[in-house]
Amino acid sequence: MICWFCAKAARGTCRFCGRGVCEDHARFGPYLLQVSRSMSRDRAEALVVEDAVQCGTCRPRPQPVAMPELD
Repeated sequence: MICWFCAKAARGTCRFCGRGVCEDHARFGPYLLQVSRSMSRDRAEALVVEDAVQCGTCRPRPQPVAMPELD
């Protein structure tokens, strides 16, 4: 795989869109793996990866998208 930006060999893929990125173009940030409700404290808790690879071009939406066709 090659880097989406410069065509060098990719060292990783964006966790959000799958674009290949080299070490020069890779960015890092949090990625939410799972959200669950704690039974003992009755609140939502999240399992997060702190340094997931990101390309910096894609823009993950900040809010969930409703998908009523799946209900």
